[in-house]
Amino acid sequence: MDVVILMAIGLLTGATTVLFGFGGGFVAVPVVVWADAALGTAALPVATATSALVMVVNAAFATAVTPRPVLLALRGSGALLPLLAAGACAGAYASRFAPPALARWAFVAYTALTALDLLLRPGFLRPATPPGAAPARAPRSLPAVAGAPIGAVAAFLGVGGSVMTVPAMRRAGHPMRIATALANPLAFAVAFPAVAVSLAASPPPAAAGTGLIGLVDPYAAGALLLGALPVVAILRRRPLRIPDRVHACAYLALLGLVTLAMLLTGG
Repeated sequence: MDVVILMAIGLLTGATTVLFGFGGGFVAVPVVVWADAALGTAALPVATATSALVMVVNAAFATAVTPRPVLLALRGSGALLPLLAAGACAGAYASRFAPPALARWAFVAYTALTALDLLLRPGFLRPATPPGAAPARAPRSLPAVAGAPIGAVAAFLGVGGSVMTVPAMRRAGHPMRIATALANPLAFAVAFPAVAVSLAASPPPAAAGTGLIGLVDPYAAGALLLGALPVVAILRRRPLRIPDRVHACAYLALLGLVTLAMLLTGG
């Protein structure tokens, strides 16, 4: 039954990868915590590491099948990607020493505060410029200096990076379909070093005999990816036509649901 549930959640992670830029973190962390509940307090570090592996594969595949003209919006962001990766290395390493309760409540607090920010501040659900004002400037690139802090926070919490990059690109003038597509290569830059750190780590004592590779649960990761990758391929080939404001509202709603799921997850 566990594998069926994980594959079903994998279908959802595939859809969120394409539609919202979530490579798996927001959806995968709560469900892997549930699947590995027998690990006790070690379940959250394992879920964070496993979700990072799922994000790497989902984000790499989604980027590979994204039309090149869309990816060209990242021109001029050459320094951003290595800084994201450097920050992610630091965040993933720090997460190995953080108390599980701190990591859990930081995850909840960050997602909840982000949802409130998107709801209340102009630029995400509603235009930042009032009606009748001068037209908005052409979409801008994310500043490279933002890469290190985004990577560090995302890897520490196991949330990818889309929760920061999608709103930032949205406020920089990109429509949701572009902002979410560009989140995939940025999420890959965050998740890859986090996976390397996690695979090199020693499994927690509570995980003896469970088959973990470092901090990664390969069984859960494989089941999630088995459900996710076909969905990514289908939705990239036949993209859904979603009105921009509806797309933004759905992103915010998903963020709220994941926050609630993490609150209700035991541990």
